[in-house]
Amino acid sequence: MVAAHEPLFAYGSLQRADVQREQIGRQLVGTADALAGFRLGRIAIDDPEVVRRSGETHYPVLTEDAAASQRVAGTLYWLTKTELAAADAYEAEDYERRRVTLESGRTAWVYVAAPGLETE
Repeated sequence: MVAAHEPLFAYGSLQRADVQREQIGRQLVGTADALAGFRLGRIAIDDPEVVRRSGETHYPVLTEDAAASQRVAGTLYWLTKTELAAADAYEAEDYERRRVTLESGRTAWVYVAAPGLETE
């Protein structure tokens, strides 16, 4: 197996085992971590099939928060480059992948709101 060297901080649906198996191809094992400097918002899910499968009408999304008033809890996972590409495809155009520093001091990729995305 290829070594998993790509750190990814997940705070939403990528923490779900069923999503991991479907999108990444395996269930991931991670450690709890958190991120400051962002706030958690929501975006509506437009695809009725996704709503049906997930039972959710909105996805969580991070936007920058200059006041750093929120702490966003999540999980740090280690992925291969191929698995990270699969996560990119899953997150699609509403998100952009960005490098951040977590509370643990580790750096990781995280998906944040794409520029111009309207959030609730």
